[in-house]
Amino acid sequence: MQALTDDALITRIASRLLREPEAFDASAGMLPDWVPDTPPGRPPVPAAVLIALVKRTEGLSILYTERSPELRSHSGQIAFPGGKVDPTDSDAADAALREAWEEVQLERSEAKVLGFMPLYYTGTNYLITPVVAVVEPSKPFIPNPGEVRSVFEVPLDYLMTPGSYSTFHIKRGGREHSTWQIEHSGLVIWGITANLTRRFHDLALSPEQDTSPEGG
Repeated sequence: MQALTDDALITRIASRLLREPEAFDASAGMLPDWVPDTPPGRPPVPAAVLIALVKRTEGLSILYTERSPELRSHSGQIAFPGGKVDPTDSDAADAALREAWEEVQLERSEAKVLGFMPLYYTGTNYLITPVVAVVEPSKPFIPNPGEVRSVFEVPLDYLMTPGSYSTFHIKRGGREHSTWQIEHSGLVIWGITANLTRRFHDLALSPEQDTSPEGG
């Protein structure tokens, strides 16, 4: 089978995404990626992450950050740019692009939002909307040292290969949970970020359109 051009691949990805952020329906009983021993005493916190498809001369890649070791939560872990949706954000895309600028100086004007993935509910009570965008950067990404230790990209060809994914096991409250895991250039992506990457693979990157997203 002939490989798709970058533009054709982008078109296919866009066709598989939601046109608008998915609305949260509390009555639907959405389960988190892991169930904490004590249920949260408040509604889920809306958040957004940016899955940035970066156009490079050598092909498309996806942007990741290595969180600062100084942060109180998830320090040193690999993440997508993103964070909580602020009251001043117009929607999840606005929040994701704002956070990407604050974290790595990704210019909003150089990003074109393609669409949205379904909501992802975390055991820590965050309701994440993944925002997918194509980015054509005119300058290097610059990590904000207060939030990000480093920024790097993983070739999309690598993430399109199912063999690039394995599983990672972690214990919480005496119970074992598993997440997806991706190893690349000496770094390990696991947890929420790996789960979202695998969901993106299954929803938008896989050859078959009827492949259901996986996670948690």
